[in-house]
Amino acid sequence: MSSLSRELVFLILQFLDEEKFKETVHKLEQESGFFFNMKYFEDEVHNGNWDEVERYLSGFTKVDDNRYSMKIFFEIRKQKYLEALDKHDRSKAVEILVKDLKVFATFNEELFKEITQLLTLENFRENEQLSKYGDTKSARAIMLVELKKLIEANPLFRDKLQFPNLKNSRLRTLINQSLNWQHQLCKNPRPNPDIKTLFVDHSCGQPNGARAPSPANNPLLGSLPKAGGFPPLGAHGPFQPTPAPVPTPLAGWMSNPTTVAHPAVSGGAIGLGAPSIPAALKHPRTPPTNPSVDYPSGDSDHVSKRTRPMGITDEVNLPVNVLSATFPGHGHGQPFNAPDDLPKTVMRTLNQGSSPMSMDFHPVQQTLLLVGTNVGDIALWEAGSRERLLMRNFKVWDLSACSMPFQAALVKDPGVSVNRVIWSPDGALFGVAYSRHIVQIYSYHGGDDVRQHLEIDAHVGGVNDLAFSHPNKQLCVITCGDDKTIKVWDAATGAKQYTFEGHEAPVYSVCPHYKENIQFIFSTALDGKIKAWLYDNLGSRVDYEAPGRWCTTMAYSADGTRLFSCGTSKDGESSIVEWNESEGAVKRTYQGFRKRSLGVVQFDTTKNRYLAAGDDFSIKFWDMDNIQLLTTVDADGGLPASPRIRFNKDGALLAVSANENGIKILANTDGIRVLRTLENSLYDSSRTSEAMAKPTINPIAAAAAATATSVALAERASTVVAITGMNGDARNMGDVKPRISEESNDKSKIWKLTEISEPTQCRSLKLPENVRVNKISRLIYTNSGNAILALASNAIHLLWKWQRSDRNSSGKATASVQPQLWQPSSGILMTNDITDSNTEDVVPCFALSKNDSYVMSASGGKISLFNMMTFKTMTTFMPPPPAATFLAFHPQDNNIIAIGMDDSSIQIYNVRVDEVKSKLKGHTKRITGLAFSHVLNVLVSSGADAQLCVWNTDGWEKQKSRFLQLPAGRTPPAQADTRVQFHQDQIRFLVVHETQLAIYEATKLECLKQWFSRDSAAPISHATFSCDSQLVYASFLDATVCVFSASNLRLRCRINPSAYLSASVSSNIQPLVIAAHPQEPNQFAVGLSDGGVHVFEPLESEGKWGVPPPVENGSTSNIAATSVGASSDEAQR
Repeated sequence: MSSLSRELVFLILQFLDEEKFKETVHKLEQESGFFFNMKYFEDEVHNGNWDEVERYLSGFTKVDDNRYSMKIFFEIRKQKYLEALDKHDRSKAVEILVKDLKVFATFNEELFKEITQLLTLENFRENEQLSKYGDTKSARAIMLVELKKLIEANPLFRDKLQFPNLKNSRLRTLINQSLNWQHQLCKNPRPNPDIKTLFVDHSCGQPNGARAPSPANNPLLGSLPKAGGFPPLGAHGPFQPTPAPVPTPLAGWMSNPTTVAHPAVSGGAIGLGAPSIPAALKHPRTPPTNPSVDYPSGDSDHVSKRTRPMGITDEVNLPVNVLSATFPGHGHGQPFNAPDDLPKTVMRTLNQGSSPMSMDFHPVQQTLLLVGTNVGDIALWEAGSRERLLMRNFKVWDLSACSMPFQAALVKDPGVSVNRVIWSPDGALFGVAYSRHIVQIYSYHGGDDVRQHLEIDAHVGGVNDLAFSHPNKQLCVITCGDDKTIKVWDAATGAKQYTFEGHEAPVYSVCPHYKENIQFIFSTALDGKIKAWLYDNLGSRVDYEAPGRWCTTMAYSADGTRLFSCGTSKDGESSIVEWNESEGAVKRTYQGFRKRSLGVVQFDTTKNRYLAAGDDFSIKFWDMDNIQLLTTVDADGGLPASPRIRFNKDGALLAVSANENGIKILANTDGIRVLRTLENSLYDSSRTSEAMAKPTINPIAAAAAATATSVALAERASTVVAITGMNGDARNMGDVKPRISEESNDKSKIWKLTEISEPTQCRSLKLPENVRVNKISRLIYTNSGNAILALASNAIHLLWKWQRSDRNSSGKATASVQPQLWQPSSGILMTNDITDSNTEDVVPCFALSKNDSYVMSASGGKISLFNMMTFKTMTTFMPPPPAATFLAFHPQDNNIIAIGMDDSSIQIYNVRVDEVKSKLKGHTKRITGLAFSHVLNVLVSSGADAQLCVWNTDGWEKQKSRFLQLPAGRTPPAQADTRVQFHQDQIRFLVVHETQLAIYEATKLECLKQWFSRDSAAPISHATFSCDSQLVYASFLDATVCVFSASNLRLRCRINPSAYLSASVSSNIQPLVIAAHPQEPNQFAVGLSDGGVHVFEPLESEGKWGVPPPVENGSTSNIAATSVGASSDEAQR
């Protein structure tokens, strides 16, 4: 059906609604499938009209269309079943079970059995998961909350939940316009025509009673547009007509756009209890093409067909607190609330000194803002501390190397403006494009350490835009300019690689991108032309016209699936449009701009969900899937007519240019928390440094300190997580001005190591024991933070869950409330496959999927995949030899796992297709640690050979390797585990060895910090970062647990065995593993050699583990130094 025919259906729906044909309206909605009336659906659910509910749904989806649809129908039928049981209508319940619910047995037989067992109970509330089921009315309301979220996330409903914004009686208006037009064509028009029918064209009667010929058939009017072309529809309605497809599709010269799989956690699980709300439903990914089609990604295909038992993207939520009426969800964060998720609160106002022209947040340290101004200045701001770390005025580094036209132009007019500033993808470089000829590339080394890297005389005239890209895995700089060209430069050497010519006007912007390994560049020129280029010399592949035909910029959504452009015409008419790449046509045009913009409008995208633009002295926001304006924010006033805007990578912060050379930083709730955490930590660190009177500042240490301070809002394993600011321990090393106190001689301010030796000095909790277990080998918190999973040396898994209660309203893990040692009703245990070999030689390992649905585990035998909800073994694979010794899920693809082996190899295994994709060789002994960085796209491995290796995850080539620096004179152990874990910034990582803790930088594999234990001290058994990467928790084989500041690896707190073990057993028990809570920075757990697990938190009155030690002489060594551990700290240990 054509788009105009579709719009005609909407007009008919409006007409029927206005004429009160209520049943017919909903019948047409259902039969056409164009508009899902959520209000009608809600009413029918509230009234329990289940047959009509399913009939109405059937116009839009079927049970087996995708996982969302399956869960929608399951929840409805489950509710119908429970209501029948509640009325003690057993025959009706049996009918529903057999007729409606049996279809789900194919997908989850265990669940169907459990549902069937409810028939045997006098009251189904005796089932633990249904114990909080209230009355029918409240149960329907609770279910409806979940159904609405599932419908909104279901791609089959996309673009069908919003009725077009039509003027009243739009169909009548169009008919009247048609009649007026027909009347104007009458040969003898009467002043007050009497319209008696719409079935034939109107014509005023001839004076003698003859009828005039129909205008449509009148040969004299052949040049008139034919009736039926509906020219007014697009012009007057809210949907603008789509431009005719141009001959060559916009993306036709590429291979077809990739279909984007739904997120791994997208569908949630059908479960007995009340519906859970998985995190991915709050931010559903948008499919790249026709929204009315469910894309058969591997993900959805697997759920509906179960072709293999191996694919594990069908994530399931743990059935914890399943009938809480508030439905907080089991993913991190709270349920999604559209406008509240946008950064709208003004948290900072920065005074730049000249007018900001371009801004960009650091891709990793996401409170670090780069600014370029109208007088050529560049500045670097730390938004958390409101501190300007760097200010550079425009200066040509080497004038003699520049072209004569540029030198002459500078003499004539030295004024220069910044047109663009932008960070490289890893944040190691940034580029500045100036209004005169040149581009300057700087390297960034943390803090205020910015160094000149490249100066390129790039274009004749202004350089209008600049971008970084990675063609052929080589970082390049792309520029465009007034000379009508686009140029590509090597980012390392500055050598020119390509010049693209073909535009007939100055090139205004560039947008590099890639699809299916095809790299290309879009460019726009001031004549409105859009062209696309491959990295070759064969010319432009497309030639289109942008709306407005003047200043246009283009941008993709964060996931690379949707293309947008924003432009302003010479007359001030601005627009944002989404493009259909496959057709080269405008897919939708967003509404809400000022009629005449007072400048060129800038825009940005965030979260794969929102568009924002600076217009009419405000910031305007749109949902990508809705052309109507979502909301407008004026940022407390004081904005220019067309403010410049820039989101940070996570969309938690938004920088906006303001009047009087200002910049406002707007934040959402996550951003507010980050900025306040930074603010508080800076205050804490300044208080720590009060005892030091004017310390001398080492600039090198200060730069390193600043690197540690900037907040990395990194996603935890690419899921939706609670964003926590880095707490500023590192900032007292140089870039924070100490607050000098008049009481600097106060003895209470002399730093002292916090020693905890009594149970009353901290909160510790011993978890319920399992008599079958005698040693904890592996330990981890679930990503949701409400459970702890352990793997014992005898291959048995233990799961402790915290429930919501009056004492624990969050339901999160805590040392204040005892959890339950959980097992499913079947009573089975998750037990690994084991071999006949000595268990002491076995290296147990496990890895948890992103939202706690599955655990991959091995104890010397085959690798097992367990369902965390049922404890059932989904599959086993890879029998030894070699045996798996370490497991890690790929951060972007739950079906790819890295498996470390006891033969020193690493296998990259695709679970879905049961195939080893790559085998990595570089170690000489067994693999003991693996860690992915989704920022650098690398895998870091460590082995019992004390070697570190860095592997590129694109082609799995080894990039670097290095052996640990062991203490001088100490004999290295023959076989010692080396563990690795990435810092929250995904660039630095922690290395744990029995002799040391160390912080390494991944790109150069350089050791930044090192702490050695003394020869006589107990070996380190395990260590981990806190969830905010501000602390390192380390356990030792003498049963002590130490807390270090991660910024400098200095000891701040020591927990002695007497604080948590009885004197009679403490000498025989050692902590073997340690795990940090995923959201509470001061909570950790240890697993012991006797099978016990203890959870630790500081006293509520303290709130943290000790205080960081003062900085000696105002600085801290930035180099790996044996003296760090051997001196002051070791004396304390």
